[in-house]
Amino acid sequence: MRKALTLGLMENEAIIRLSAFLGLFVFFAGLEWVLPRRTQTRGRWGTNWLFVLTNTAALRLMAAATAVLIPFVATLAAYDAGQLGIGLFNATALPLWVEVIAAIVILDFIVWANHVLFHKWPLLWRIHRVHHADEEMDVTTAIRFHPFEALLSMAAKVAAVYALGAPVIAVILFEIILNGSAMFNHANLRMPLWLDRWVRLIWVTPDMHRIHHAMDRAEHDSNYGFALSIWDRMFGTYIHEPRDGHESMKIGLRWRDGQSRRFGWSLLLPFRKL
Repeated sequence: MRKALTLGLMENEAIIRLSAFLGLFVFFAGLEWVLPRRTQTRGRWGTNWLFVLTNTAALRLMAAATAVLIPFVATLAAYDAGQLGIGLFNATALPLWVEVIAAIVILDFIVWANHVLFHKWPLLWRIHRVHHADEEMDVTTAIRFHPFEALLSMAAKVAAVYALGAPVIAVILFEIILNGSAMFNHANLRMPLWLDRWVRLIWVTPDMHRIHHAMDRAEHDSNYGFALSIWDRMFGTYIHEPRDGHESMKIGLRWRDGQSRRFGWSLLLPFRKL
């Protein structure tokens, strides 16, 4: 049963994930158009989408180059770990649903910790600041990452999947949840305050994550979560409200001159002395 499920998911993974990604993107883009939190333009969308195409190409090249040694795709790593019988869950006899839930929660924590590391280590921050250089924040900010960050994050994810021996279904669900959560909490979306207050007890909301994109360093070194909000609360990196309020706060970094809208400038940002 588990083997048949795994093979079926592997065969259809691309369609499942692409359908989920495009469907959720259109959904959140439509919501933020109808219920915007802040007034802004969409002149950055072309650049942010170019990062998706560049990152996809980089990940595919790396996957092809390393396929003989270690699969550079999280789902292939999960399948390989299962075949080899390595990792935590492959050494236990837990029900599949328990493994799936546990793997998703643990992987979410690893992504949170990886995000913190990209802020705290200066060399990694030079790469990650491409994401934060966006002067506005909407659903496309969720897809704005430098190719180097995409590659390093995938390497960390693959290592975690091997260590956990995570089931293929857990990895696919996690990738969909991660992408969907990132688009949701980056969306320029006005949620009713009472709803935001309840949702963020468990899940990272747009108002919670927007603080992470504030120009103020103390604020953008907070609220690192993409999905579960518990990690920021647990480790003392949670901020409830921005100092200047959501309407007036400045988003981005100190380069607020429109340069971040250019793909070439953004791609070379890690190498610039600014």
